[in-house]
Amino acid sequence: MDQLFQTVKDSIQELVASGVKLIPAIFTALIVLFLTRYAAQFVQQLVEQVSRKTVRSQSLQLLLAKTSHIGVWVIGVVLACVITFPGLRLGDVIATLGLSSVAIGFAFQDIFKNFLAGILLLLQEPFRINDQVIIGDYEGTVERIDIRTTKIHTYQGEQILIPNSTVFTSAVQVRTAFTSRRTDLAVGVDYNTSLRQASQLLERTISQVEGVLETPEIEIDLVSFGDSSIDFIVRYWTRPQQKTVRRVQTRAIIAIKEAFDQADINIPYPIRTLYFYNQDQYNDDIPSHNSDGHSQEALPLKS
Repeated sequence: MDQLFQTVKDSIQELVASGVKLIPAIFTALIVLFLTRYAAQFVQQLVEQVSRKTVRSQSLQLLLAKTSHIGVWVIGVVLACVITFPGLRLGDVIATLGLSSVAIGFAFQDIFKNFLAGILLLLQEPFRINDQVIIGDYEGTVERIDIRTTKIHTYQGEQILIPNSTVFTSAVQVRTAFTSRRTDLAVGVDYNTSLRQASQLLERTISQVEGVLETPEIEIDLVSFGDSSIDFIVRYWTRPQQKTVRRVQTRAIIAIKEAFDQADINIPYPIRTLYFYNQDQYNDDIPSHNSDGHSQEALPLKS
């Protein structure tokens, strides 16, 4: 029993001695991690400044800055581990990471999926920061493409965070991909209107609306005979930003209404014709028969 206690005591003493010996190394490792934090920030800022001058794509600038930041932290953590445990070699660290990569991959597969999708989005650049997009049920301006999510600022003043994997596999409608965007505005006139006169008036009116581009040219199409009107589609082009499109459409509607009023052209209301009769005077719910058994039409009842 005394020998057992002596063995335990010796083991505890060795552990305490080893811990005391590790104190300077642990203190040094903490200093390394503290310096790594400022080194990562410095390198990220440096890469951002250099990439602004050499790289035109904002998304690629963001990717380079994020990669440099993460790279400095990886180097700092590995260096701190080597200082804390002198017997640990870099090859051992790499081997350990290789063995644990499968387990980590299963545990964080969603994170890695979004991470890889974010890198592909930044490299392929299907849309850029400040582009106005529609992704699924969400519409707004792209504020930032992070490693994990894409941030969208909606027109209602809300922020939407969409996982990069969802963005990468979804259909994305980029509304500001080109320098101009078309608006199709429906207009109806009554059947007594001269169609040539109305078409010329629409084209002349739209061409004078502020914000409508000269090229591509305006198109006035007749599309259908409606129930109470003959229907036009006015197609014109504006700058692609949502705010511009809405404001120009408002001006176009006001201008068309004023021009039609001056030309005595009516924009008709839907018309319905209703027929009323006294149901009590008819026995149409009771079939009548001839002597031969054949049915005949219901007749009004005499009062």
